[in-house]
Amino acid sequence: MKPRPIAIWALPLAVLVAAMVLAATDAGGLATRIHNIQYDSYQYLHPRPYQDTLARANLAVRTLDADSASLAKFGPWPWSSAVLARLTNELKDAGAAIVVFDMPLATPDPASPERLAAGLPAGPTHDAARAALASLPKPDDSLIAAMATIRSVTGFTLGSEAGASPPALKSTPIIDGDARALNAVAKFDDAIAALPDIEKASAGIGALNLPADTDGNVRAVPLILKLGDKIVPSIDAEVMRLATTQAAITLQSRGGPVPVLDSGPRFVTALSGLLKVPLRANGSVRIHFSGNNAARHISAAALDDGTIDKARLKNAIVYIAGPGDIVQTSTGPRNAAAVHAEAMEAMLLGAVLKPANAMPAELVLMIIAGLGLIAILVRAGALWAGLFTLVVIVAVQSFTWAMFTSTQLLLDSSNASLALALTFFAGLSARSIEIVRRRSQLRGAFSNALAPEILDRIAHKPQLLNLDGETRNVSYLTCGIRRYSALAQSFSEDPVGFTKLLRAALTPMVREVLNQGGTIDTYNGEGFSAFWNAPLDDPEHAIHACEAANKMTIALAQVNEQLSRERRLDGTAFEPIEIGIAISTGPAICGGFGGQGRTGYSVTGECCLVAKKVRDLSAQYGPAVVVSDDTRKAAERGFAFLEVDFIACMPGNGPIKLHAMLGNPLMRASPKFRALATFHEHIFQSIQTRQWAKARELIEQCRKLSGASQKMYDLHLARVAYFEANPPGDDWDGAFRPILQ
Repeated sequence: MKPRPIAIWALPLAVLVAAMVLAATDAGGLATRIHNIQYDSYQYLHPRPYQDTLARANLAVRTLDADSASLAKFGPWPWSSAVLARLTNELKDAGAAIVVFDMPLATPDPASPERLAAGLPAGPTHDAARAALASLPKPDDSLIAAMATIRSVTGFTLGSEAGASPPALKSTPIIDGDARALNAVAKFDDAIAALPDIEKASAGIGALNLPADTDGNVRAVPLILKLGDKIVPSIDAEVMRLATTQAAITLQSRGGPVPVLDSGPRFVTALSGLLKVPLRANGSVRIHFSGNNAARHISAAALDDGTIDKARLKNAIVYIAGPGDIVQTSTGPRNAAAVHAEAMEAMLLGAVLKPANAMPAELVLMIIAGLGLIAILVRAGALWAGLFTLVVIVAVQSFTWAMFTSTQLLLDSSNASLALALTFFAGLSARSIEIVRRRSQLRGAFSNALAPEILDRIAHKPQLLNLDGETRNVSYLTCGIRRYSALAQSFSEDPVGFTKLLRAALTPMVREVLNQGGTIDTYNGEGFSAFWNAPLDDPEHAIHACEAANKMTIALAQVNEQLSRERRLDGTAFEPIEIGIAISTGPAICGGFGGQGRTGYSVTGECCLVAKKVRDLSAQYGPAVVVSDDTRKAAERGFAFLEVDFIACMPGNGPIKLHAMLGNPLMRASPKFRALATFHEHIFQSIQTRQWAKARELIEQCRKLSGASQKMYDLHLARVAYFEANPPGDDWDGAFRPILQ
């Protein structure tokens, strides 16, 4: 019955190791997905408070929206180059600093005179129309001219499309550190650039791509990408460069702090002028979204109508994008221009999320907390292990939440927390399986000896069942049917009825013993024995043994009443079943006993022998339950005990006092019982002092008291007569001994 700890710690340890490997390698992107769930939750619970960047960076960030009013005024998107040129000039006049065209400008305006002329039928009939169209200004030229008057940023789209044209970059990001960090940067084969003249007029040219995570959500903007083996800036990097009037931005990279586990180079910071922006390992900026805010948005129609406060556009970085360029973010669908604008706001405010590379710390946390959890699970059980798991997870999550809300540091505690939770549940499962196995074994060995709740406790804590042997102070109860042989003889012609009778009498009494936490020791047709305070601790073992005995007498009375009704119906004579119950308390050797591959738990000691001997004597005292003096002392506060004998019932041992259990504390407090107990005390004092006449007189008076047992008084009168005829010697201790002859 000893535990098999490997079954408990092996499974959670395997789960812990697997979780650590998945977290360290990010196999299948699983760890990233879990971390993104944490990011989305934090973003939802604590969005970045909106703040205008003008006061801090001397640059405002705005988006020029193609809202419903603007679409009604300028027509459906995409707008012509003429409209874009008109809006660009209006932005310049309002004092905007940078205009960002967050859209491809790779094809000529569909409404250009050249394209209209090309659509005319051939022949001299339409030559005049073609000449007239050729004399008209080109919309693209208008846009190019407008872009030349203000710092503008246009973009190219990276991909793998045929007929692509490489962009004419205005700058190339500088890599400061280990160039192997570029291995983590997204790589593309081709690019579709803007029209050459538009590129010439642009102050900055960057990639328009907004790479999404595996779940389709955009949570970051890249600052650099790769076109083949060439480094190219993103549109955000170009805006950052122009905002700080730099020739190029610098990306710093470094290796991880822990060899082997975390030694790979990664990007950590982007520098441009006074701007210092924390980066993810792949050179992207994690966005802390603030959500849509009216202060950031400008209606294109309102700008054209002159109905807005131009101060809102003073020194502003203005992003222009159409209504159809929608990406999914953790805060819901957003216009691509709004995503870029929010990223730029965070960079100018110094509010970019700081993605800490804490993988070594996470692994250390998993190791320490996981092994601690397994140790607690094995030694203290599932409850303490669960509490430990909960405390660690709450502490870790509270710490990462505090860092996120106070310093914008985005630590990944989700994978470590999940690993710890999975380790706990794996251990809980292994422990549950082990408990079921132990419970099955225990039931096979002790199903008739221990109560189910005790079996469960031992199944949860096998160390409670010490089969190697120990000495305990126990209360031993033995119960037997009086006149058993005569009863069996009366049923000699009806063995089925006899078996049924014994089952009806003994089963409820055994149930009462188990209900009081007793352990069944032996069981046969005549009766059974049981003990308390082994194998489990029971500080109130004597009281529980007496309570079981009391309930056993009540249960037998109910059985006799039922059997009496049944016998009256069939006309069979019935004599009520009587039982004798004895309880003795004292030290005993407890442990596993058995052989032939079978082991049972039992106790052996003088208290067991005394109980069995007292049960054999109990019939002569009348009451059903007789206990030793040690039991009486231990259980006196719960029951009424009456001294019935002072006898040497075991050869070679000293005499002991025996007491009949007559009731509960209410009976003990009653005047009649107190008077009876006083008389009994004087009876035994008179016998011990050889005052035979006084003892005889006291016995006769006790016969008249309520609750007196005539059999017991007949016994003591006979003993008085014996002592008168056979006076004891001078060394007599007052105990009766002829019973041993």
